[in-house]
Amino acid sequence: MASPSLPGLRHRLPPLLLLCRRLTNAPTTAFEESLTARSALALLRSEKDPTRILSICRAAALSPTSYPDRAALSVAVSALSTSGSQSSVRSLLDGLLLSPSAAAVRPHLIVLFGQAGMLSDALRVFEASHTPSVRTFNSLLFACILSKKHSEVPRIFYDFTISYQIKPDLTTYNTVIKAFCQSGSSRCFFSVLAEMKRFRVKPNATTFGTALAGFYREQLFDDVRKILLLMKKHKCRANLSIYNVRIQSLCKLKRSNEAKELLREMRKKCMEPDWVTYDHLILGCCGEGNLKEAMMYFNEMKKRGLVPKSTCYFTLIYYLCKGKDFEVALEVCKESIGKNWVPHFSIMVELVNGLISVSKLKEAREMLEKLKEKFPSNCEMWKDVEENLALVTH
Repeated sequence: MASPSLPGLRHRLPPLLLLCRRLTNAPTTAFEESLTARSALALLRSEKDPTRILSICRAAALSPTSYPDRAALSVAVSALSTSGSQSSVRSLLDGLLLSPSAAAVRPHLIVLFGQAGMLSDALRVFEASHTPSVRTFNSLLFACILSKKHSEVPRIFYDFTISYQIKPDLTTYNTVIKAFCQSGSSRCFFSVLAEMKRFRVKPNATTFGTALAGFYREQLFDDVRKILLLMKKHKCRANLSIYNVRIQSLCKLKRSNEAKELLREMRKKCMEPDWVTYDHLILGCCGEGNLKEAMMYFNEMKKRGLVPKSTCYFTLIYYLCKGKDFEVALEVCKESIGKNWVPHFSIMVELVNGLISVSKLKEAREMLEKLKEKFPSNCEMWKDVEENLALVTH
């Protein structure tokens, strides 16, 4: 049967693939077609070249005023900072300051500069606003955290609230607490809480949840108990988010048995776990080598109508392969691929080689063919695995 002509093929190609090809073939920096934020986001996820990244962003006329645009800009900034092109980050974000909505986008741009690790630029954008709002100030504090400059948060907090006459709000204090708790200074929480009380700013679940995560991280369990008592004093109910923080923290410390006790405590209070709860428990059990229990939670969450995220599947497949339970890993992997979620190449190599090692040759071959069909451009990468399979078969 004759191959279809090139024009015929072009009509069958998805629009995004055609855009990818046009961009790849474009010799100039300009991108001739306008793009939607969704199309730009898809292109940016696989683009590494700074010039092309800027072309995509400009073709989509991205602005941080809408969520899809913010998502695309975040991916673009991450890619540009990874490539070490700070000048490109500056070119992209400074250009947005020239728009009529500059005042509205300023807080978002400050955060994006922080994401790129360019705190001095975030400060520059903040200081360009002669009367910054508390929202802009909160963005600057958050930019310090994103750029891993946690020690700058208390200095900026105390200096700028005075020099710019900014009245901190709940978000301000919660961000300051986050900075302390992420940098190993969780006990500073008590000083911040005292100041909040002095200025009549009522703490919320985020305030206490952030502190709990910090104290667990530093294994200050007496302080964890103090926080739980303070929550009662401030009439802040231990809601699902608080339980999830505690369960995650215990699982990270390889104390999943204590995390399971909290799950039982939740159920006694008629509080149902969500997918986040199960995700933490599954990861915790996997990290401690308790794969049967991890699978029990995985199946339980699905029975309850909760949908596992892609990361949950990938975590399970990785640890099942590590534990040499290749048949169960295969079933989880099939389910994941059925949702168009394919684990990292290295995990898939381990799975296919693992199936070969336990003489599941048919299953290994089927998985290999499925992956080659799904990712034809990666066929070359599977050569070693195919040779291994051929040796065992013959």
